[in-house]
Order: sequence, then structure tokens, then C-alpha cells
Amino acid sequence: MTTPPIALGTPVGYADAPLLVLGPALGTSTILWETVIPKLAERYRVIAWDLPGHGAAEPATEPFTIGDLADAVAEALRTHEHEHFRYAGISFGGAVGLELMLRHPGMVDGAALLCTGAKLGEPDGWRDRAALVRASGTSSLVIASAERWFAPGSIAREPELTGRLLQALQDADDESYALCCEALAAYDVRDRLHEIEPPVLALWGEFDAVAPESALVAIADGVQEGGAGWIADAAHLPPVEQPAAVVKVLGEFFAGIDERVSA
Repeated sequence: MTTPPIALGTPVGYADAPLLVLGPALGTSTILWETVIPKLAERYRVIAWDLPGHGAAEPATEPFTIGDLADAVAEALRTHEHEHFRYAGISFGGAVGLELMLRHPGMVDGAALLCTGAKLGEPDGWRDRAALVRASGTSSLVIASAERWFAPGSIAREPELTGRLLQALQDADDESYALCCEALAAYDVRDRLHEIEPPVLALWGEFDAVAPESALVAIADGVQEGGAGWIADAAHLPPVEQPAAVVKVLGEFFAGIDERVSA
């Protein structure tokens, strides 16, 4: 199987700072993180990445799994001589984070996983969405995605950024998006959470119906060292909806990781 194409964004922050890798939600791009990156880069070397056919990444032409994407992320980072990093991922990016810790445990010092799960949705739902996108394109998802992604008031607070994210969804390659859906249909690591050793912080959005509190608590309870929390007045994309709150909670969590790594 060919390695699925991903794209690492331009690193931001001091070259000798600890590396923090940021993972995307399905249908988004590195735009998702751009409001919080400047603050995170005051302490970390920050790199965000794009899914196949999203943002700067080339389209995918063959099926892949979430585990394959984790391998692609690890390989891309090793190519740039990054052997250790902190990780934060949202939804799909959070699922990749769990697979990174299962498949490349020595690389991940700790992970903050937002609005995700050890299983996301139901296989038939993902297969149906893949079929819809192949038939009608990602533009057919914009209205429903806006309703899932953003809490009441979020679009009014950030009209320009939320608009660009919805445009990124429309710009995503249809086949790559469909293949991502099929990867999610096959994804389920619930019975492997106990294998995950690095510290994990699982966070849900107050209004998120995609990955509710129960999904994140299950991660925190299932891993060897987990904690859980929530982001108020956010739905599925907290870095866009509540960037200050996300910077605060990530900063506190990764500061604890920094202390452990340097001890």
C-alpha cells in the first residue's frame, strides 16, 4: 500500500524549542490552528499538517487507514529529523494521535486530543458520506458541517475564519475526502487504549454532538495516564471558536510534559 500523502505546514517558533505537532479535523486544513499557533509558538516549535487532498496535501489515489496516516506523519517528521514531539489533534487528527501513540509510542511525549474518540460514528454513516461526496462533491456537506462544527455564536464571532474553513471544505479533493470517510468507517481502537503509555488529555466541546463528553472520558479512562476536561461555548472546532481557552489548557498540559521530559 502506498503511503497516503500528507503535507507538513511551515514550522513556526524557535528552532531549538520542543516540537508540537497539530493535527486537523476532516474537511479542514492548517487554517484550523492559525489563531492559536502564534501563542503556542512562544514556547514550542509548532508544525500543523494536512490530510490527503486537503490544504497543501496532494490527493490520495488509494485506500488507507488511520494507522497508515499515523505512519505517514511519523515518517514525515523523521525525514526532518524530529524523533520526539508533543501532539494535539482534533477529531480525525485526534484519531491519528491515538494511532501515533500505539504505532510509534517512543515518539510522542504526550498528547492533547480534542473532540475525538477511539471510535467515531458508525461505519455505515461514513460509507454513506463517502458515497454522497463521490456523487455530489464536498460542497454538498457545507451546511451540515457548519451546523456540526460551530456552537451558537461562533460564526458571528469569527465570520472570516469560519468562512475560510467552510471554503477549505469545498476545496478538498472529493475522492480524498471519501477515502478519509472510509478510513474512519474501519477505525476502532477502543480495545487498545490500555496500551497507550504517554500522558493524554482528552477535551470535549460543550456543544459538540459529534464527539460528546462520553467519548473523551472513555479515552481518558482507557489509557494508562489520562485526564479529561471541556471547552465552554465550543462545539467541534475549539481552536477556532475559543482560541484563548485552547491556548490556556494546552499550555498548562504541555508545561507538565515539559517538566517530565526535562527531569
